[in-house]
Amino acid sequence: VILPAIILTACGTPASPPTTADVTEEEIIAIETPVSAAPVDVPPTESSIAHNDIPVILPETPNGIAADFDSSKVLTNGSLIGGDRFTFGRFERPFNANTMDTYFPEIDIINTQVFQDDTWLYGHLLIKDLGAGSSKDAGYAMEIDTTLNGKANWLILSARPNSTEWSVNGVQIYKDANEDIGGVSPYLTDDLPSDGDGFETLVFDQGLGEDADAAWVRLSPNDPNLIEFAVKRTVLGNPTRFMINMWAGHSLNPGVFDINDRYTHEEAGAADAGLEYFYPIKAIAEVDNTCRIPVGFQPTGNEPGLCATAQQQADNGESPLSGSAGAGRACAIGLVQKCDPNEGCWCEPVFSLPQPPIIILP
Repeated sequence: VILPAIILTACGTPASPPTTADVTEEEIIAIETPVSAAPVDVPPTESSIAHNDIPVILPETPNGIAADFDSSKVLTNGSLIGGDRFTFGRFERPFNANTMDTYFPEIDIINTQVFQDDTWLYGHLLIKDLGAGSSKDAGYAMEIDTTLNGKANWLILSARPNSTEWSVNGVQIYKDANEDIGGVSPYLTDDLPSDGDGFETLVFDQGLGEDADAAWVRLSPNDPNLIEFAVKRTVLGNPTRFMINMWAGHSLNPGVFDINDRYTHEEAGAADAGLEYFYPIKAIAEVDNTCRIPVGFQPTGNEPGLCATAQQQADNGESPLSGSAGAGRACAIGLVQKCDPNEGCWCEPVFSLPQPPIIILP
């Protein structure tokens, strides 16, 4: 009887309050910060999601290839930057704003390729150097226009992958459900800044969504600077015709597309020193994108954002999924392709344009 009484007395005795010397800074913050009663959504781990469809082997033949300007050559030979045309939604800006004295090779796109099979649409995104150190998080994306009118419908976005194994970690699919991307003039800069909400609908988030296997990403097992995307065709509505382009940047926000509709040319700046009034880059910096590759159809040449050299469509009646479309390399307007046996292919300026080229759309 005496022993339980002693134990109860000891448990009921209040402990001495801790002194400041006994409490760490983290504990002080934890004590002073109120705890919310709202539940916190913890992102699922990949191991907690059951996967049934995982990409394996990519087709051998691409459906389209487009090279992009290699900005590292600006540092080595002082050449002019090519491929940056704000009014046409084309950005070649793997540099910091204003001074442009810091080059970010981890967001400099060199080459892109598109592949298809009956289940998957694949994107290859070759980056100048993914091994380069960076204090910022890089993001990579495929933008897909299934309406062929310059108003993109889908954005497949990924954080920087760190494994050669296919993973859904860091991968998201956004849709422009209200179709406000592109504004008045699709892919071209509108006279007034847009107040749209970009790709506003998140349909897949790292395994969460109607299909847990909707999109995947990995580093290529054959090239440490090559990022590979895979997205299910069914998620995109099984398109047989579409245009696709790629993005890399330190801040790819789905809600601000089209980016060139958010700023004036003066605010955004320009990477081309030939555009003296707008040079250098300002509000839009640390980003790179490519022209759009047509897949599954013969373009007229008037499609907004189209690469200057059109991909040739097979005329032998074969399915566009077969990869037999005679895909060729392409560069954006004002650029010409250069190739080196050791470095591959890239696009360089034919000449510096004092004004953006004029394209009359139907």
